[in-house]
Amino acid sequence: MMDASSRLIRVGHSPDPDDAFMFYALAKGKIASGAYRFVHELVDIETLNRRALSGELELTAVSLHAYAYLADKYLLCSCGASMGDRYGPIVVARRKLSLDELRGRSIAVPGTLTTAFLALRLCLATEFRCVVVPFDQILDAVAAGEYQGQPVEAGLIIHEGQLTYGDHRLELVVDTAQWWFEKTGLPLPLGANALRKDLGPQAIHEVHRLLLESIRYALEHRDEALAYAMSFGRGLDRARADQFVGMYVNQWTLDFGPTGRQAVARLLAEGHQAGLIPNLVAPEFAE
Repeated sequence: MMDASSRLIRVGHSPDPDDAFMFYALAKGKIASGAYRFVHELVDIETLNRRALSGELELTAVSLHAYAYLADKYLLCSCGASMGDRYGPIVVARRKLSLDELRGRSIAVPGTLTTAFLALRLCLATEFRCVVVPFDQILDAVAAGEYQGQPVEAGLIIHEGQLTYGDHRLELVVDTAQWWFEKTGLPLPLGANALRKDLGPQAIHEVHRLLLESIRYALEHRDEALAYAMSFGRGLDRARADQFVGMYVNQWTLDFGPTGRQAVARLLAEGHQAGLIPNLVAPEFAE
């Protein structure tokens, strides 16, 4: 039983199997949360990015691209990362396209603060026509060739669409994380959890510890955590849900580690050097 004086921690994360898996223990009371009461808000990542600009939530998932605009308000958690280790956001189309052909196309994107959007801009090294579409509608928009009357010739896919695009008879054009690895030799840091700085050092340390405990619990009780996560899978069968969770909840999620931290710094530096991020940001991590 939690005391009425428990400190409220509003948690924002995406309604996706990997995030659900990660937060399972906290959401379902599998670990003791001590002096903290966690209230979970499940919202798409671009909405969370926008809400974080005003520091709305104490603990929130954010895109690493968005973090470049949030570093005054939030610290990155050392745990809870989503890393694309030679796989990640992909561009698909109704037929095979070269990168040169893609540069002239209208591309549906899941939001302009997503890391996927930044990675694609770095990959194409030019401006392109984009249409912002909710992430879970992009595959349908590409298959239909339009979204709300706007032409859509390709789509930037995040989340489980990376596994299901073939069901829509679409073709892979480029995997941005594979492109990034070939360029840098590093994984592509896609998303992280972030803690608001004004919580203070003690709360930051304790909430960070609880997040890490939740991730560890899920990895150690994989079957039950996966069963919970599957309810967020939008049609994924167990095998594909398990595959997707394994892609984004793994050793990188327990700790960015030196390589992961290097990857974050490199992404932010590349974005700044390309003129896509206004200020050069040195990432700060909670421990």
